[in-house]
Amino acid sequence: MFVGGMIGWERELKNKPAGLRTHMLVSMGAAMFVLIPLAIGKNENGRDGVERVIQGIAAGIGFLGGGEILRESQQERGKPEVHGLTSAAAIWVSAALGTAAGCGLWQLALIGALMSLFVLRVIKELERRSRRK
Repeated sequence: MFVGGMIGWERELKNKPAGLRTHMLVSMGAAMFVLIPLAIGKNENGRDGVERVIQGIAAGIGFLGGGEILRESQQERGKPEVHGLTSAAAIWVSAALGTAAGCGLWQLALIGALMSLFVLRVIKELERRSRRK
């Protein structure tokens, strides 16, 4: 939840529809989906089961992202612009962070969260400055 919350806090500060709670829940849910098959027990199919769970998480989170994009796009009817892609990507990354944490890769999750914050904050500022020129 912590690593997803790091991304969610940044989105919350930007008043995005998918903010702190959404990202925390997605991250925690992804971690739980990975931990469940690991906790049930390891057998010869244990790794295969976790790999299938991870594939399901990656695909399923796309529906949340799609909802984010549709929600923002419908606010401006008549314009063929797409909105919410970064928020959708942040939700997807939160799921990956939770998956990494669920697999016990907390260092990877923490580094990924910091890198995501860098992209969401620093790179956005660089984009903003380059548009002004």
